[in-house]
This record gives sequence, C-alpha cells and structure tokens, in this order.
Amino acid sequence: MEYWYTDERSGQRYPGDPRRWRGDDGTPLTVAPLPGLRPDDVDTGVRSLWRYRAALPGDLRPVSLGEGCTPLVPRAWDGTDVRFKLEWFSPTGSFKDRGSSVMVSALAGAGVRELLEDSSGNGGSSVAAYSAAAGIAATVLAPEGTSPAKVLQTRAYGAAVELVPGTRDDTAAEAVRRSAHTTYASHNWHPFFLQGTKTLAYELWEDLGFRAPDAVVTVAGAGSIVLGCDLGFGELLAAGSIGRRPRLLVAQPRNCSPIDAACHDRQPPPFAPTVAEGTAIRHPVRLPEVLAAIRRSGGDTAAIEEDAIAAAARRLASLGLYAEPTSATAAAAIDVFRARGAIRPGETTVVVLTGSGLKAPDTLRELIG
Repeated sequence: MEYWYTDERSGQRYPGDPRRWRGDDGTPLTVAPLPGLRPDDVDTGVRSLWRYRAALPGDLRPVSLGEGCTPLVPRAWDGTDVRFKLEWFSPTGSFKDRGSSVMVSALAGAGVRELLEDSSGNGGSSVAAYSAAAGIAATVLAPEGTSPAKVLQTRAYGAAVELVPGTRDDTAAEAVRRSAHTTYASHNWHPFFLQGTKTLAYELWEDLGFRAPDAVVTVAGAGSIVLGCDLGFGELLAAGSIGRRPRLLVAQPRNCSPIDAACHDRQPPPFAPTVAEGTAIRHPVRLPEVLAAIRRSGGDTAAIEEDAIAAAARRLASLGLYAEPTSATAAAAIDVFRARGAIRPGETTVVVLTGSGLKAPDTLRELIG
C-alpha cells in the first residue's frame, strides 16, 4: 500500500521511507490517514495484530512474535462495570510490542541492520526483542534509574544497554544526538510505531462485535496509545465501520503530568519521582497531537496522586490482575472520570492495562508488602 508521511503542524508531506523518523525541520511525522477496514477485511486466520495487515502501510513482511489478540476482561470497579484490556499478554509483557512489531518490520524491510532506541524500560525491551527476531543489532539507552528487571530483559534479548545519567529527557536528548550516525528507531518518534499501536483500536472494535467502545481509559507518558487509538478509530469512522469515536480518557501521575496540565490550560506541578516510571516524560514530543486527539474524541485527562496509584495496584491484584504501577494509574482514574461524568452507567468502557506487574517487582514489593 502506497503511503506518505505528514507533518500535522505545517502540512508538509514526505514520501514514505521507514528510515525517516522526523521532518526536515525536526518535527514529528505521522503516516497520512489510510483507508479503514470493514469486518470482511480482517484476516481471521492470523492470530496476531497482523490480522489487520490491510490497514497498515507499505508492503511489510511481518516480524512477529504473536503480539496482539490480548484478553478483554469484564470486571466491576466500585460498582462501575468496565472491561480491562490486558496488554501484558504481549510477548515482552507490554503494549509496546504492537508498535515494535510494525516498526521493526518496516526497518528490516528497508535493509536496516542496526538501530538505536531510548526508553525507560518497556519500549527498550520490546524493540530489543523484535530486533533480535529480525536479526538487527540494537543499542538501547535507558535512564540510570530504570528498573533492573527491565534492563535485564533488554539485555537478555542481546541488545547493548547503556544507562544514561539524569532524567528520562536526558536519555532522549542523548539518543537524538546520536541519531545522526545510526538508524533511530524511537518508539516516541517513529511514524511506524504509531501504525502498530493503532491496531489496538482495530482489535477493540473486533472484540466488541465490530463496534467502538464508548470510552477508552489509558495512561500516557508520550501518548502513543492515545495517538494510536485516534488513528485507528479515525480510520474506522472514515470507512463507515463505526458511527463515532470513543472518548479518550487519559491518566497521568500528578508528579509528571504535562499532558493533563496542557489539556486544562494550567502550569504542571513541579516534577517529582513517580512509581509510574513509564510515564516520567516531562516534554512529550507529540504533545500538540495528543491534545488534539483527546479533544477530537470529546475526552479528558486526569492527574493521579501517588497513593491512589498504589491503592489501584493493590486493588487490581485483589481482582487477579497483576499490573505494574504505570498501568494502575489508568485504573485509579476510573473513579475520577466517573465523578466527572466522562464514564457513564450503561456504556462500554475499556481500561487499558499496559504492562505486567512482573516488570516492576521492587516497586510492587514496596506498594503491596
């Protein structure tokens, strides 16, 4: 399928090339909207996100570990019926496998043999796994405070891991500096990563009998799930396969909540460490696009206190759902959005649990005891 990259801020277009990760002026790019699917377009003989291959750009040869097709489990949460999407059933334990599979497939098809990624944990281990599957040498930069379990997992796949002093933003800056000399396969920057995350929207559509949920609750750091859902549900809407977009309800820890602050037109609180380490991104590179996606859906954002995140992690575990604290931030926001009227009785609400509790054993030992 022929495709183009678009700079949504300037309108500049670029021919599709998996080796390009940003515009000439340094702005992030997306793949221009593609035709959405109808139910008959889903390849039901494939048990992975590649069943939605007809919605993906280019002529990709899949690098797949069986990602996608994750469970959608109904549960009651303080009297509200929701459905938890258990993305930790992905091969490396997080939703990042959706984006990594599609991005690495595109890069491998373009002849890339080595790449650079930066991550606070889950993205790095995911890109490392798919690079190993594709025979690509990966180097992953991570903040020095990254969970040892995530560093171990990344190294286990054969990637070279370098710990960078300072914050998550310092790590990203170092990766951008090095990008002039290698292929930068950033899960925050690369347009093909979002093409992978958009399959979450297609999968929820199929899970629910080819209809859209009324609301999707998710946690956000850089906002790739928000953008992926915006892309996927937007394509389905354009194809006439759904009648409306779901409201995108986005949670962040208050200690690092730039998306929430921008959405509500206020200054963010001072940055502080958070148990939701996967969200500790002070300057999301696609912030204007994330805000536009939330507003386009009629959605909202919420900033969650640390004790509420901890309580949600414990409560999820009591329901049999062992989620890392980053994921628990979305569950903690259910009560907030219900109180605001953004989650409503009788509607279908999906809560995305992005990563397994096995990713953060030390933090959960402190929270659960």
